[in-house]
Amino acid sequence: MGPLDAETFLSLENVNVARGENVVLHDVNLSVKKGEHIAILGPNGCGKSTLIKTITCECYPLVKPGMKVSIFGRERWDLTELKKKLGVVSAELPGRPTLGITGFDAVLTGFFSSSTLWPNLKVTSEMRDRAAEVLKRIDSVELTDKVVGEMSAGQQRRVMIGRALVGSADMLLLDEPSNALDLSAQKDLRDLLRGLAQDGTGIMLITHHIADILPEIDRVLMMREGRIVADGAKTELLTAERLSGLFGTNVGLVERDEFYFAW
Repeated sequence: MGPLDAETFLSLENVNVARGENVVLHDVNLSVKKGEHIAILGPNGCGKSTLIKTITCECYPLVKPGMKVSIFGRERWDLTELKKKLGVVSAELPGRPTLGITGFDAVLTGFFSSSTLWPNLKVTSEMRDRAAEVLKRIDSVELTDKVVGEMSAGQQRRVMIGRALVGSADMLLLDEPSNALDLSAQKDLRDLLRGLAQDGTGIMLITHHIADILPEIDRVLMMREGRIVADGAKTELLTAERLSGLFGTNVGLVERDEFYFAW
């Protein structure tokens, strides 16, 4: 990859991925720079989540001539080390072990990629200082001592973003982040992500909700049937005609306050 490595978060070349007997990603070529703000858009089942799992090394590409995967300039990673550099926020709400700990401790688990603070994990004073800093950054200091299981879905999502940020704030990978959130919580989430983007945090957002695409996101990828079918500027790709073709139905589109809304 040469001299671009220092600026490149992700480089995929000729990537095909199988889930079971079926190939679900086909000939994916993608380059994403550090600090870039990008949305990956497509209908359910188009391969968006498999793409995220490929980036996090939960799914492995088929070995074929010309295939290459590079993350932060490296082709091989210790998965524990990689998880500390990749801030991943899934659509799922926290699991049972996380529900019983405080917001502060939930953020700390991001240092260890664990679901809770198991007895064998050593938390340093530097980690505690960083966790407190992150809670302030995501405007969630009031959740420091609140048990995760007693939080609203929106509060839990904020804490999970803090957990993703605590180890490294280089890139956030968000998989359908507004799922299970009511309208108020969706707005709070978008405001939070806008602030992070404006501060320089890179964002890769996987969604099929057009309203999730922040004003700070200027690049859009469209996926259909496991392929990237379009990659370009948001202003060029977010049109009623393009979206109708992507989702296979007539789509109406309106822009207001730099957000796009579809129906």
